Order: sequence, then C-alpha cells, then structure tokens
Amino acid sequence: MLTIEFEEPKEETCDCCGGITTRLTRFVYQDDDAFAIYYAVFSDNHPGREVKAAIGLGEWGGESTPEQRHSFGLVLREKESQYEVMIVNAEESPWHDATNIGQMLNRDEALAHPWIEDVFHITDHMVTDDPAIKAYFEGEQLIA
Repeated sequence: MLTIEFEEPKEETCDCCGGITTRLTRFVYQDDDAFAIYYAVFSDNHPGREVKAAIGLGEWGGESTPEQRHSFGLVLREKESQYEVMIVNAEESPWHDATNIGQMLNRDEALAHPWIEDVFHITDHMVTDDPAIKAYFEGEQLIA
C-alpha cells in the first residue's frame, strides 16, 4: 500500500508569466518503508493544465547513496476527464541535475526500466491523493 507524506507547498511568482508557481516535495512510502520521492511544479497562469514532475526510486536507507536510485522526468496532463502521463528526456525536466533522487533517465531508458510500472503507480496516486495536484486539475484554489 502506498502512502504519501506531504510537505507544505512552496509558492512563488512565475518569472515568465507573473502567475503563481507551486512547487511540491513529497515522500512516498510502500508498506511504511521509504519508497520514492517526487517533486512537482505547476503554474496557475500557464496555458493548459500540466504538472511537471520527477520521481526518484531506489534505496533510501541511512547508508544509501544516489547511485542506488534512478529518477524519471514526466509531465501529467488532464485530457477528457482522464490523466495522461508523458515520460520526458532528462534535459526536459526541471530536476535533470538533482543529485539526491538519482540519475535521471532519458525517455527510452525510462520506458524500458523495470521500475516504470512503479512510476505509473505513483502517478495514479499523485492525481487522486495529492490535494495540491488534485485541486490544480480541478481548477480550485488549495486552502492550506
């Protein structure tokens, strides 16, 4: 069973449009064990509704290192009351150089990686269980 630990969202003014950009850091547990971290970002003023995200999977114990993890860059979009997940190349992700979540894989590597099903499982929970992402896609203001 997956559970998510929610850090307080961070909001800032978007450099390109003047809207509000929301940044999220989330910790994912599987059966109470550290399983993944995800970062997500979205803006209230950009055309269309999309969430850019990165999911880091691998070993998270006290002795673990980033070399024991891989990260996956992605974009979430709502389309006709469903969600689309697009895996992107590393250089397209705002977190392509984040070292703590492991080496970010390019699209072809990510889609062939044995952890890709875990990535998709986490994205299912992101759109249903994360109140900030859910409110964003529903066009609502998140009340903290």
